[in-house]
Amino acid sequence: MKKDIHPTFYPDARVICACGNTWVTGSTKKEIHTEVCSKCHPFFTGQQQRILDIEGQVDRFYKRLQARQEYVESQKAREQERTSPNRPIADLNLGTRPTEALEKAGLTTVGQVLEKLAEGEAALLAIEGFGRQSLINLKKRLRQLGYSLPSAAEEITV
Repeated sequence: MKKDIHPTFYPDARVICACGNTWVTGSTKKEIHTEVCSKCHPFFTGQQQRILDIEGQVDRFYKRLQARQEYVESQKAREQERTSPNRPIADLNLGTRPTEALEKAGLTTVGQVLEKLAEGEAALLAIEGFGRQSLINLKKRLRQLGYSLPSAAEEITV
């Protein structure tokens, strides 16, 4: 064994816990400070409900959990807003002519258009300036946005 390369070994090193418990052991340090020991650790004391919060890990976990819940709630709100019946027709990007024709007929929201579609395709085709291609584009866009079309709108009438 080489001389002067090994640390000093203290056979009577003192260990001090945060709870106040102390004991003697062998170590390369004269005094050791710990946060938990067998006298205060929940596993040994039977207090399983007690959570040890070392360096704020529990707080960080709860912050992440809260951030995740806020994100999920905002996603739900965004999805509900996306399929809202109060959404204006202009948001569907059908083009200026079909949009103006629907607005002229008094249909300004998606909910109103869906009610008109429930009467059948002919009800929308009766609107001046709103033709078959506009109807096809309207249905396609409503499906893309997640709206469910009434069963009367699914029927193909010529």
